[in-house]
Amino acid sequence: MEIIVCVKQVPDTTEVKIDPATNTLIRQGVPSIVNPFDKNAIEAALQLKEQYGGKVTVISMGPPQATEALQECLAMGADEAVLVSDRAFGGADTLATSYTLAAAIQKLGTYDVIFCGKQAIDGDTAQVGPEIAEHLGVTQVTYVSKMEIEGDTAKIERENEEGYEIIEAKLPVLVSVIKSLNYEPRYPSVKSTMKAKRAQIPVWTSADLAVNPERLGLKGSPTQVRKIFTPPQRTQGVVIQKDTAREAVTELIQKLSDAKIV
Repeated sequence: MEIIVCVKQVPDTTEVKIDPATNTLIRQGVPSIVNPFDKNAIEAALQLKEQYGGKVTVISMGPPQATEALQECLAMGADEAVLVSDRAFGGADTLATSYTLAAAIQKLGTYDVIFCGKQAIDGDTAQVGPEIAEHLGVTQVTYVSKMEIEGDTAKIERENEEGYEIIEAKLPVLVSVIKSLNYEPRYPSVKSTMKAKRAQIPVWTSADLAVNPERLGLKGSPTQVRKIFTPPQRTQGVVIQKDTAREAVTELIQKLSDAKIV
């Protein structure tokens, strides 16, 4: 069974910085982690491999430093990893990102299951996985908490607002998984971590993919960020202390009137 996992290296949520000129995230030199939901996807892929055999290939689009994220995935148990990296991919929105990743997946060749995390914690769109499926023309199932394979059919448990539903889909299929006890990420061993550090991860650029340059990066992104700003810090509120509720209400009304709120 050929299994592919799409992962993203995201900035540490406490260290997010924005380039005021391009309105995009500054990633170089910023502490980064593997997107937590993508770790759930890796765990789901590894469990599928352990149950049915096959190979797990992890793929990521990002700057050169994203190699560190792929090494962590290899340490968890993935068999191969590929980094898709090129300045032409910079500033991509979900449509351009999914287009590029779909082209990379097609270059990898045949596949049975593609795993994605539910969403990335830096964008929270939950769009890239379903868009990849659309580009590839394969079935997609989101919010997956459990999965089994029977022949050429995937039996999938999907979470929704009212509970769970069971869906059957023909392979190949793309699924985005949620965080659950079924897919709690495993910890890599010291030996596997050291081995992953020595792994040579291939890097594919736009020249290696069958892509239209007009559909890459900022140029191929119909979604444009017009403005990013930090909301002003809230000032400390006013505490009203009076002997009676009537006096407190009277002073409150006076303060609201002075501030021209009422």
